[in-house]
Amino acid sequence: MPRILALGNSGSGKTTLAKQLCAEYKLAHLDLDTLAWQDCTPPIRKPLADSKAQIDAFVRANNSWVIEGCYADLMVFAQGVSDQLIFLDLSVEQCIENAKSRPWESHKYPSRQAQDKNLPMLLAWITDYNSREDCFSHSAHQQFYQQYQGDKRIIRENIKTDMLLNTVKQHV
Repeated sequence: MPRILALGNSGSGKTTLAKQLCAEYKLAHLDLDTLAWQDCTPPIRKPLADSKAQIDAFVRANNSWVIEGCYADLMVFAQGVSDQLIFLDLSVEQCIENAKSRPWESHKYPSRQAQDKNLPMLLAWITDYNSREDCFSHSAHQQFYQQYQGDKRIIRENIKTDMLLNTVKQHV
């Protein structure tokens, strides 16, 4: 009954990994982007207590799961009930290339055009990963990884999904 956290920069492959793990092991999937923000323009973060309540409900409703996102401040709410952490620590350049070639994320955007319109902002966000000092930053992710008490691993390059599944399979 795996309970996996996947953390990393935008474009690092968290969603791709989560979808593959869910398909392979019949896990529930929670993309933290879907609960971290209020539905308004410009987007505003929900209060942490609201996001925590949704994470807690997801964990209670599912025995095995993958929770993925770039939110170190939200990951803390699931760390005590998770059994492994995968930190996708790809270079900014790799994340940019992945973001440029990502398929349409219909759970986040109403159309491919809406997603593409957001791409310049996303690329700037990815580029600032190492210089930011917020819960989305490399330093926050590294700190979360270092203090995590369960099974953990860092992935620092794009690897084929089947190779990644084999790596994860050893720990499931």
